[in-house]
Amino acid sequence: MSYKSILVHVDEAPRVAERIRMAAELALQDDGHLLGVAMTGIARALYQNAIVDEQDPNLALHLNFLRERANRALEQFAPLVQRLGLQDFAQRVVDDDPGAGLSLMGRHTDLVVIGQADPEHVSTSAGSDFPAQVLTHSGRPVLVVPYAGLPQPASGQAGPARRIMVAWNASKEAARAVHEALPLLRRAERVQIAVFDADSQRALLGEPPGADLLHYLARHGVEADLLVRQSPRAGLLKRPTGTGEALLSLVAEENCDLLVLGAYGHSRFRETLLGGVTRTVLEAMTVPVLMAH
Repeated sequence: MSYKSILVHVDEAPRVAERIRMAAELALQDDGHLLGVAMTGIARALYQNAIVDEQDPNLALHLNFLRERANRALEQFAPLVQRLGLQDFAQRVVDDDPGAGLSLMGRHTDLVVIGQADPEHVSTSAGSDFPAQVLTHSGRPVLVVPYAGLPQPASGQAGPARRIMVAWNASKEAARAVHEALPLLRRAERVQIAVFDADSQRALLGEPPGADLLHYLARHGVEADLLVRQSPRAGLLKRPTGTGEALLSLVAEENCDLLVLGAYGHSRFRETLLGGVTRTVLEAMTVPVLMAH
């Protein structure tokens, strides 16, 4: 398995260049193709709406503004990826809103690279639920790059992700995330498996917790270390709480530069978005997160 076709969302976010760079480096590792896409934010439904007057000059001005903005966002794409040495790339402006458009286009790729929602730079074409929408509907692994930028690489480090943490709870989402991350895990200098609250899910995690995953990864040439931790407990029943925060703290403590996470979600994602750990990570992440649903 390799990432032969990568889609990266290009917008006017302050640190979009770092997102493009990470996507290009991943494409270079597998001699893959990189497609940079800027979305206008013009929903496809607009063209299907019979009451819209396409001759309305005000509408035409607005549509032109949105397309010009998308083209402006793409101006740095080709020069940047060429400087990195990538020659197999293309770029495109697409009339659609980012969530629906990237979800559709992502189905023809191996990996979708997007940015974390930035509460201080909310785009008029991408809402705060944009990452969750792409993750839920693209059918592909999604690499979310933090809006604050990428962590500084360690001295001598090469490649976009060398110290990787895998959040493991033996769910089907976590299993898919691990499988989709194999190209990165095989190249990593260090892989750690984080298991939280194993005592409450022994039937899933096995004995000792996480050992089966270590064997699976070893068969794929990935040596990993196991970290078993407890989340804070609260209430009369002492149930685990704050697992998302505890996971992110462990990522920082271990100086990891990538987190692999299975994204638990509900069918009515507009109402509930994603599970608590996933929501916390999407909101407070400080390193790139590879997610699968």
